[in-house]
Amino acid sequence: MTRPAPHTALAGTAGGRTRARGPAAVLLGALSLAAGSFVGLGPEEDAMAEPKPAPVTGTPQLVPDDDELRRRLTPGQYHALREGGTEPPFANAYWNSKQAGLYVDPITGTPLFSSQQKFDSGTGWPSFTAPVDPAALRERPDDSHGMRRIEIRAAGSDSHLGHVFDDGPGPGGRRYCINSAALRFVPVARLAAEGYGAFLPAFTGQAGGGASSGPPASEPRAPRDGVGSTAPAQEAIFAGGCFWGIEEAFARLPGVVATEVGYTGGTVPEPTYAQVCTGTTGHREAVRVRFDPARVSFARLVELFWKLHDPTSRDRQGPDAGSQYGAAIYTTTAAQQAEAERARDALQRSGRLRGPIVTEVLPAAPFYRAEEYHQQYLRKHPTRGCHVDFGALDP
Repeated sequence: MTRPAPHTALAGTAGGRTRARGPAAVLLGALSLAAGSFVGLGPEEDAMAEPKPAPVTGTPQLVPDDDELRRRLTPGQYHALREGGTEPPFANAYWNSKQAGLYVDPITGTPLFSSQQKFDSGTGWPSFTAPVDPAALRERPDDSHGMRRIEIRAAGSDSHLGHVFDDGPGPGGRRYCINSAALRFVPVARLAAEGYGAFLPAFTGQAGGGASSGPPASEPRAPRDGVGSTAPAQEAIFAGGCFWGIEEAFARLPGVVATEVGYTGGTVPEPTYAQVCTGTTGHREAVRVRFDPARVSFARLVELFWKLHDPTSRDRQGPDAGSQYGAAIYTTTAAQQAEAERARDALQRSGRLRGPIVTEVLPAAPFYRAEEYHQQYLRKHPTRGCHVDFGALDP
């Protein structure tokens, strides 16, 4: 899926200072002009509903006491903002919104994020590469749930917004993962009426929508050695759990011409990551491997694949569980089918496994390229982990 280059407003931080680029200078300058006209609280309806504009007050909003907040916020908003709650992914108001505008604090009205820094992270929550103004946010360590994370809070209202991670696509490499219930959206068409008119120049030509959606598209990745032969390349498809690690492992193998991750084996044409994650489409996360048969055999690819996943585990690899993580070899020729079945049967007879092999050997089904942010993921984010043991690549 081809994705346009992001309209990055903030280039991240360097030496403790934020560098503004493009519309960022306009957005940051507008903060002082709009400070006297922040709107009040957001909608009273359910968190999945589109918020109604709050009346313009003309003055900055103070933080009400807890009783007043309980009265004015929906239960979902209160749980997210004041109790540190988390909404379910893919079932919240803004995770997939592409409308242009500002995302503000529902309590104080302070601008927090812009649609120009919003991108599809595939997580099911609104994600941004940078805030409108770093001073509007506070970061603090969060050791809950047995992990170390960085919590993001609104500085003005001291409300929980979400968390920030160092795996974003922007120049700063950050991903702000935010609850929809912790935001109120003001579309471009309403900015002036709601006291945010100073931000309009940053959205010139975007009144109809158009959130940035991530890094520019890339071609299927060529291997590191870059040496080929005149023999025509062949293809095979492997599904073995999270496709990030499987792709990286095959891309390192000499003789592999290119790799790309996607979805196969299901019933829905052109599925999205969100759809595949529901487990209802029948697709598996998979890697399409193009290889030079004069330099690496299909048998060698299959040999490596057995080392990259647990062939006795059904619909689970490492920490990832679900039908989308089921394992299979999808063959493109009769010779591949025969070789994969031979290798499977030989491994089963070897006695090295703790149980029967459940990895399937199937004829190739339609393959749909996954979203761009999934392509070459571990090459882009080398500190991220997955279930694959890269020691299996050793001779």
